Amino acid sequence: MIKKAFKFLLNRIPRPILIRLSYFARPFLLLSLKGNRYTDPIDGKSFRKFLPYGYEHQRENVLSPSTLSLERHRLLWLYLQENTSFFTKPHKVLHFAPEQAFYKRFRKLENLDYTTTDLESPLADVKADICNLPFKDNSFDFILCNHVLEHIPDDQKAMQELYRILAPGGTAILQIPQDLNRETTFEDDSITDSKERARIFGQYDHVRVYGRDYFDKLRSIGFKVEEVDMTSKMLPAMVDRYRLAKGEIIPVARKK
Repeated sequence: MIKKAFKFLLNRIPRPILIRLSYFARPFLLLSLKGNRYTDPIDGKSFRKFLPYGYEHQRENVLSPSTLSLERHRLLWLYLQENTSFFTKPHKVLHFAPEQAFYKRFRKLENLDYTTTDLESPLADVKADICNLPFKDNSFDFILCNHVLEHIPDDQKAMQELYRILAPGGTAILQIPQDLNRETTFEDDSITDSKERARIFGQYDHVRVYGRDYFDKLRSIGFKVEEVDMTSKMLPAMVDRYRLAKGEIIPVARKK
């Protein structure tokens, strides 16, 4: 029942409205799922189970009731916490399509000069097209752009813009949904039916499925790319407790 309800909401209600609705649903979810089996590392709260999530194929036990984080958000939080100075040193940050799991937490960090951007999100400070950004060259030393590029028809232009505004020596974390069993990225503009797009691309508003060549696409723009597999260094019990996707790669792109 819950799986069907979540699938219906995700596919029928625009994302900006879903963001607003989630604030009302969260107190009920926190109470009904309270327990100790799984922990969200972002806020440290534990639950007997997480919620299902997915536009076409529902993944069980992946959406945190407290922060509304998914596997990729919790993985990114752990990476930033354990491998960067994001939480401790001054950084000028640009965050694309800011996620609820992060938005208020990052905004409160006094060490960050934090700007958000998106075309539609109510959480965006600057409404902008990622292919034509209103920022000067070398403006930011930290860019977060996660699960955005798979929505962009001209992803090469978007990558070029990200490279342009990243300061030399800066870091861009550019997560995407990726099929590591696929050697090359697949896209087909002739597929226009929303249900068919969801079936093939995983979501009705995705335009491609990235393969292992994604990292080389970034390198061709000029980025130096590190393919970080956090879960390979973690105990299986912790991967399960945090509900991470084992083997998920974080693409950490730097400007030389």
